[in-house]
Amino acid sequence: MSPTDAVTWAQMLSETTEQLGDANEARWLCEHASGLDGEEFRLASEEFVTTAMANQLHDMVRRRLSGEPLQYVMKRWAFRHLDVFVDQRVLIPRPETELLVEVGLTLANNRLKDLERPLNIVDLGTGSGVIGLSMAYELPLGRTNVWLTDQSADALEVARGNLVGVGQKGGGVRLALGNWWGALDASLKGAIDIALCNPPYIAHDDAEVANDVHEWEPHSALYAQDNGLADLREVINGASTWLARNGWLVIEIGYQQGKEVKSLLVNAGLTNVEIRQDLAGRDRIALAQRQTAA
Repeated sequence: MSPTDAVTWAQMLSETTEQLGDANEARWLCEHASGLDGEEFRLASEEFVTTAMANQLHDMVRRRLSGEPLQYVMKRWAFRHLDVFVDQRVLIPRPETELLVEVGLTLANNRLKDLERPLNIVDLGTGSGVIGLSMAYELPLGRTNVWLTDQSADALEVARGNLVGVGQKGGGVRLALGNWWGALDASLKGAIDIALCNPPYIAHDDAEVANDVHEWEPHSALYAQDNGLADLREVINGASTWLARNGWLVIEIGYQQGKEVKSLLVNAGLTNVEIRQDLAGRDRIALAQRQTAA
């Protein structure tokens, strides 16, 4: 494909599909280059491609063929109800993490029934912000205070940009730089109703990690010491200090870590410990509650 303004979008889509060998990816890239989505793009199929749009598409196809993940090529991805910006400073949002949010939303809605004040929610190690921003967006307006924390200033810049896209629902969202619970103000100790976290949980020598994941995504958000358990342990050990009475910790884990994480949660003094499975039937979400009042 060479950039030109002498072809229609229908022709460009056909050429892009042939190059990539994937009709869905070709359409997504063409839609992105055109600035049109879905039905709007279909209706514009016989319109001519401008030189600028063709150049942009040509560059995206080149990058995709080099192995760069589609999400980074487009610099955007859908996560639940949000359309978010992503680049190599943050992990690519995944369906497993949508399940983490689903669990968090259920717990939050149940807790809201018993509280008149807004919920205090924290997204530890937020990355692109999709977990905490989804909580703010999908829970009732004015009923949440959400903190997005990360030890990476670069990641918080991405999250800050995505916060703008949440609009009015982002009014109660704050960003905090720091490592796990240490990013939060001390006044929040014992006051967090729901803490969610997708920490690094992959062992450094894990042979199952896909080449494109290892090559392109930030290692600080993927890999952890102690066979992938180091950051999980730190988050779990701080939960009793920071969670409110009856507050919940919800964590995404590796599919082979269920037994070990369950033990960590129990040993940390948390109750109602549960390991839930993802859509493939593999251990993926750990949840536990701070000791309830007597």
